[in-house]
Amino acid sequence: MSTSNATVDKLDVVAVAPHPDDLEILCGGTLAKLVKQGYKVGIFDLTSGEPTPRGSLETRVKEAEAARFALGVQVRVNLQLPNRVLMDGPEARFRLATELRRYRPSLLIAAAGRTPAASPDHHQGHLIAEASRFYSQLTKWDERFDHTAPYRVPHLVYALMPTDAEQRHFHSTFVIDISETMEQKLEAIRAYESQFDADRFVKVKHFISCANGYQGARCGFMYGEQFALPHPVGADDLYKLVHGGKGALVPVQLPGRDHLPLN
Repeated sequence: MSTSNATVDKLDVVAVAPHPDDLEILCGGTLAKLVKQGYKVGIFDLTSGEPTPRGSLETRVKEAEAARFALGVQVRVNLQLPNRVLMDGPEARFRLATELRRYRPSLLIAAAGRTPAASPDHHQGHLIAEASRFYSQLTKWDERFDHTAPYRVPHLVYALMPTDAEQRHFHSTFVIDISETMEQKLEAIRAYESQFDADRFVKVKHFISCANGYQGARCGFMYGEQFALPHPVGADDLYKLVHGGKGALVPVQLPGRDHLPLN
């Protein structure tokens, strides 16, 4: 287990994915925005990302720390599970659940999607994150969780992979405006120089700009990141939910509304 900034003992948000650079690509703008909003945020990488065709373990560690710094995230933990052969199972669940019990976040963001053209680790990481949230609350198994106290993470959110092999129908989806943190996101991704040389980064930047531009435009933003919930969104005020207000979801904005005449 390796941890950066071990002085933080409790986190508001924990985001989990198999490899360093996964979360930067999927939801780096949102993580940076959460930090700006005053929340304590942690990135939990299930593996080191090594072995890989490019880079080395030492390089990947330095790049992950540089990316953490770019986003402003307070804590980064590497669970040191095996890359390439990552599998959902009891030991992986115990390891992640132990860290959830240790940092006791209110919100767990799990990278979600099945990417047969990329790494099967992505789907396994999705399963591990879901199961570990359940495992973290279990009693009478203290020795399996390094004698940390049981804890259930209240909220689970999925960070959706734009290259998912399936069109998934979640109970609820929403888009976070990352227009002001898009450059931070790209800076964090650029930190992985071993994975994205100059030519490759141009292509990755184009893909991310298009994907986040599309999601943002659907809601009236310049850039946005899409998330999903495993349950419907609950609200007690329909007007505030769709029109906006303190504590409400960001309202949907009509594309092209600026050309309409004023009332």
